[in-house]
Amino acid sequence: MGSKNIYERFIWFDDRVKQKRYPNTTSLSKQFEISIKTAQRDVEFMRDRLNCPLFYDPSRKGYFYEDDTFSLPLIYLSSEELSSLLIARKFLQDISESYIGDEISSVIQKITAILKKHMVEENLIDEALSFQLIQYSTAPEEIFKGVLEGCLQRKSLHFQYYSPAYEDATVRTADPYHLLNYMGTWHLIAYCHTKKNLRNFVVGRMRDLKVLDTTFSIPREFHIKEYLQSAFGIYKGKSINQVTLRFSPLKSKWIAGQIWHKDQKVNYLQDGSLELTFPVANFAEITMEILKHGAGVEVVKPKALREIIKHEAKNIFKIY
Repeated sequence: MGSKNIYERFIWFDDRVKQKRYPNTTSLSKQFEISIKTAQRDVEFMRDRLNCPLFYDPSRKGYFYEDDTFSLPLIYLSSEELSSLLIARKFLQDISESYIGDEISSVIQKITAILKKHMVEENLIDEALSFQLIQYSTAPEEIFKGVLEGCLQRKSLHFQYYSPAYEDATVRTADPYHLLNYMGTWHLIAYCHTKKNLRNFVVGRMRDLKVLDTTFSIPREFHIKEYLQSAFGIYKGKSINQVTLRFSPLKSKWIAGQIWHKDQKVNYLQDGSLELTFPVANFAEITMEILKHGAGVEVVKPKALREIIKHEAKNIFKIY
């Protein structure tokens, strides 16, 4: 039986107790057509897990509240839902920093209040769970809020953008489609009026942002989930290449079980090597991932990516 049905029994029992009608396991079992044992477990759960101040009065053969001011928590969460809420709260804390401002703090406080009603102490949450993000870019609060406003209200943005590819900032006007936090860094997926196509803007590189009065509509053929899942990593494009990486037997032990892309294919070789095949639209990010594994990985295909890694390896050799 679902958690909503269980909580309905809690509400009914709580209401009878407050009305001083002294409900018991028999009345609960008859009302909801459940066994006496199930009814007894419900009462024990209310007393032990929800901290209901329930006491049994033998003379009236029913339960009463020792504290008449007690209020039953308005939300009941299953163990799975509680775990998800714990993770959501901690993740919001760890990625928010100062640039999202008081809004995220308010959300975190509300989540914390719900968790406390389920007898989860705040200090225990911080001790039990955390996220650690490295090499990510922060964004000024006023920039982040402007980008978010553009996304929610479908308003175009005008800004200066500082890209590592150019020495000077470029002026852009863009229609913001989606705001994405990827590995701790905020990215804006937007249609750039200058380049006439979709672009990925790092929010932390934006300056002098203005939200324009001009509104826009996202094309019907664009679906953000399909776009984000189309290829490996954050960089997307129309040209998709199937990349196959062969990890050494030793490195394969660490790679086994990892998900690099939802459509990946895994092939185990007789010598213990592992081949991983998945779609890639841009070689920049996958190149960095490959170099992280050093001699423990070989690019099987495509040839263009093999040449990029070979060229980079030669340059590294020159340094050392």
